[in-house]
Amino acid sequence: MDVWMLVVRLILVGVFGLAGVAKLTDRAGSRQGLLDFGTPSAFVPFGTYALPVAELLVALLLLPARTAAWGAAGALVLLVIFIAAIAVNLAHNRRPECHCFGQIASAPIGPGLLLRNSVLALLAGMVLWQSWQRPAISAVQWLMQLSAWQAVTLVGGVIVLGLLAAQTWFLLHLFRQHGRLLLRIDALERMLPSQQHAPVPAPAPAVGLPIGAPAPRFQLPDLANRMQSVDTLLAPRKPVLLLFSDPGCGPCNVLLPDVARWQRDLSDHLTIALVSRGATEVNRLKSTEHGVQQVLLQRNREVAEAFHAPVTPAALVVLPDGTIGSNLAQGADEIHALVAATTQHVQSATPASGGCNCGKSQPLPLMLESQVGQTAPGFLLPNLDGQLVNLASFRGRPTLLLFWNSGCGYCMRMLDALKAWEREAFDMQLLVISRGSVDSNRALGLHAPILLDDGFAVGRAFGASGTPSAVLIDSEGRLASPVVAGADDVLALARSARPALPVAN
Repeated sequence: MDVWMLVVRLILVGVFGLAGVAKLTDRAGSRQGLLDFGTPSAFVPFGTYALPVAELLVALLLLPARTAAWGAAGALVLLVIFIAAIAVNLAHNRRPECHCFGQIASAPIGPGLLLRNSVLALLAGMVLWQSWQRPAISAVQWLMQLSAWQAVTLVGGVIVLGLLAAQTWFLLHLFRQHGRLLLRIDALERMLPSQQHAPVPAPAPAVGLPIGAPAPRFQLPDLANRMQSVDTLLAPRKPVLLLFSDPGCGPCNVLLPDVARWQRDLSDHLTIALVSRGATEVNRLKSTEHGVQQVLLQRNREVAEAFHAPVTPAALVVLPDGTIGSNLAQGADEIHALVAATTQHVQSATPASGGCNCGKSQPLPLMLESQVGQTAPGFLLPNLDGQLVNLASFRGRPTLLLFWNSGCGYCMRMLDALKAWEREAFDMQLLVISRGSVDSNRALGLHAPILLDDGFAVGRAFGASGTPSAVLIDSEGRLASPVVAGADDVLALARSARPALPVAN
């Protein structure tokens, strides 16, 4: 029994010693962990040092026989505090990350962590009880009494256990990184054109909240500890781009110089807020290094999860009326395309025929001649079968991008001429971005893919003020013409690209 109690003490020594050293070497993570668990901010600086020191002291007291009872009592007190903190957060449906072992192992709390600490508390209680009943064995004295063979066996066992622990830690981190890479690869694959340039790619899972849904409400502190919310961000009556980031995410850090440039150059048309997590000092250092403003700190990932943003970096747009204004952009390329599309939003008059925004936001001016040659804004929209399609899928052939409304009389007037052009335009492809129901768009009888955009978000991104409107896109995905509006100008644009187009009635 004495030997078993010694083994239990050594287990507790290893746990508390490793936890203390790991927390001291990751003070930023320890500080963030205390904040995430709800520790009052006034006590966090003291707790960042006091907690690991207390853990190391417990480990040292558990080694000698004379102080083993004090060490067990200290371990029991700390574990009861940990259990209470975990239980309170779980009861309030909060799952902050536990920086129990610093950067070695950090994961959101859960029932498993509660069970682990309960088992350790039981072991500490057993050591405390045994120390009251009879004197404990000194760890140093016990080691001195071992034979040479026993000592070699013990050292070998410790080394093997250490290697197994290191391998387990490495595999866990490898699996996590692998999962993140798979998510990012999936997002990139949805942006790549198919090798056959098929008009409709394989269906991709929808991500993010639906366009037009109310934006989730939140209140987060910025780096100056001022509380910010959706309402305060929307107060200037401009669209807000929420960009979800993480100071430990490599692609996020690569994107920070662009974020600073966007915040500086596009402030007249767009509010850009970086929603990050982690220690305030770490985020302040990175934001200062790159000149990023408007950084909001969530405790864990609660705001990102509310907006259905599973990976970082990711971004979406909230319109001035407080509704979701874009699909979720994942990865640097999609975020660049989203920013390019959103910053076309400037003040202008109410749309003409086929107006697209129901008075919720102002339309965009037509794209100018000077923008020809620039990369066309990216988008992700459902076709009539509900499959999501992006513009990159149409690269490889010139495309006439037509903004349409199945209930627009001007559109229907040019339908016959458009069908005739479609039959002859073998060297071009037609892509229709339409409003209206699935059935009314199927009834058009067009062979071209039709994508549904009832909010006219893509039309606004290209600067279209009504329907019908159109723009040419070259085989590399660049703008090949300004946007033109009205049936006559749309047909003239199509005729200039394909002379066989008949004249509309």
